[in-house]
Amino acid sequence: MSAVMTVLASAGPLASGWAVHGVVLRRRLTAARRDPLSALPTRAAFEQQAARALARRPHAVLVLDLDGFKQLNDTFGHAAGDAAIRATGASLRDVLSVAPGGMAARLGGDEFALAVPMADPAALPWLLHGVHQAVCAPFAHEGQALSVGASIGGSLTAELGTVALPLALRRADEAMYEAKRDGGGWRIAFGPALAHTTTAGRRTGRTGTHTPHRKEAA
Repeated sequence: MSAVMTVLASAGPLASGWAVHGVVLRRRLTAARRDPLSALPTRAAFEQQAARALARRPHAVLVLDLDGFKQLNDTFGHAAGDAAIRATGASLRDVLSVAPGGMAARLGGDEFALAVPMADPAALPWLLHGVHQAVCAPFAHEGQALSVGASIGGSLTAELGTVALPLALRRADEAMYEAKRDGGGWRIAFGPALAHTTTAGRRTGRTGTHTPHRKEAA
């Protein structure tokens, strides 16, 4: 019995060490899957999670790009740009707090994406309006109230005949770029036409790709 107790006693610190090591690894993995500036998931984490969610039920997929971000950086410095990214992350989390099952991510730079469960297409304009208003709200930086605009595109997976996330993101991205060309606000990608599109969307600037829905002032 004493020999068994000795072995168990000696194994205790080793087991404790492995437990701590496991906690550290999990924290590092979590950190790697979350953007440190916006506190939102990274593109890779979002794509993995959203792809699973889209396979289960219809979603609205949004792509958002900040307007005036470069000017903000040039005028007030990069710290102000970082504050804008943090404020955008906080705004998107606030929006998702009333959208159960929704998720958002920072895709990179000043571009973000959202995927929100949506069975009723009529609810999409309300979501886009709410996201636009939240992101464009002033934020505080070094005693100043600053703000950025936003261009947002939205697509509905129920219209695609497929739940492929890349296609939904591409449609939303093209609608977003149309909104940006018109000075900001939001647009909805309608119909299945883009499912057969082979161009790169925003890089082609093809006219007539989307039917404009509504434009909110930037």
